[in-house]
Amino acid sequence: MITATAVYVHPLTLLIARSGLTAAGYLKRVADRHKALGYGAMAYRKEKATRWTREGVTPERTALLAIASLHGLSAADVDRYGWPGFLLLVLDDDQAVLESPWTAAGTLNSLTHVGGPVDRRGFLIASTSTLAAAVAQWMTAEPALAVTDTGRRIGAETADLFDVRLDALRHLDDTVGAGQVYDAAIVELRLITALLKDGSYTQLTGRRLFASAAEASRLAGWCAYDEGRLAAAERHFVTSLRAAASAQDPTLGAVTLAFWANLRYNAGDPHGALHLIDGALADRRKISSPRVLAMLHARAARAHSKADEPAAAWRQIDAAFDAYATADVPEADLTAMYWINHGELHQVAASSALTLGEPKRALEHFTAAVDHTDPYDSDREIRGAVIYQARQAEAHLALGDIDAALGIGHDVITAMGGVDSARTTTTLTELRGHLAAHRHVPAVADFLDYAA
Repeated sequence: MITATAVYVHPLTLLIARSGLTAAGYLKRVADRHKALGYGAMAYRKEKATRWTREGVTPERTALLAIASLHGLSAADVDRYGWPGFLLLVLDDDQAVLESPWTAAGTLNSLTHVGGPVDRRGFLIASTSTLAAAVAQWMTAEPALAVTDTGRRIGAETADLFDVRLDALRHLDDTVGAGQVYDAAIVELRLITALLKDGSYTQLTGRRLFASAAEASRLAGWCAYDEGRLAAAERHFVTSLRAAASAQDPTLGAVTLAFWANLRYNAGDPHGALHLIDGALADRRKISSPRVLAMLHARAARAHSKADEPAAAWRQIDAAFDAYATADVPEADLTAMYWINHGELHQVAASSALTLGEPKRALEHFTAAVDHTDPYDSDREIRGAVIYQARQAEAHLALGDIDAALGIGHDVITAMGGVDSARTTTTLTELRGHLAAHRHVPAVADFLDYAA
């Protein structure tokens, strides 16, 4: 169970800290702006900041307008997002993503800034306790309400169009690669965010728009991960989780947690991944898609395999197949889950077996992934196919069949072609590392030279 809670930091406290001033110094600037706007003098003792941030006192309207003006915000921003929600429009860094309230205003703040450049290779969220806190906040976040005061009316037909466009982006990711789709997802995200900020809509339409934002941010996160940009990916996943909460869509949130878990266990943090999956499954009755449940159990299996916990891993593999057995036709399920089928689950089982040091069992599942009779199976996108082929070659090599490993290795290089993917490159590098111990074999030496 997820029991951690995030520490809430008032947005004004964050703004004061970032200004480099004392509380009194910051309030002096507010007071100067207050006077310049024609509202008269305003006291600026530090106790005023304490009342506003710790005692729940809302500033007078003229003070709110002075603060907004100081940061380049409008009176409309103050009216729309309230106190202290409008301050979130100013905060645009990782700490704000983590510490902003889990409200519609906090989600909009994350959506507004999440597409910015993040070049760091490390994690945005480093500790397991912080992961758990993010999931705990997701579970109790406030859903979005109707917005009817300003802006042009956004109807259900607009939400329908975003559903179609996002479905196309998911399939484009399968064919054109992560780099181009990342850029397209960011454009989509900005368009959705602009409508959420500036339009008016019913509660239902608003939540559908937040759901579209969640999916666009999740897709951007997945593409960033595929390019090896882990910090950017995690920032997108946090924002996606926030948007799913605002949409009041636990199934969509569970999808985001599953993809985030994939990043964590492949980056050496299987227990962090399991915290995310446990959070998603904490109330599995709210997850409407059997394929999402199957995916969650499959991701849990991979995390347990990387943590060297075979019994738990195989229990999760069984649970994944059991969940999938209850699935209806793909058209009746979540559209984003078109790729979950028997073949995918067998590939996950094979990869888990290989990680656990069971190459024979791995090959059995690799074979089953091809020979199964699931009528809803489809061809894997090229990156996934390459990764699984490389792992199959590793299984053959572990069993001493160098010729079979080399044959598949050549297929991997041919299939990769011009695919630009950090995940596929890493997998090929791992295969080359396993083959390096056999360089004395002429065919292996030739392959290693060719692969280099």
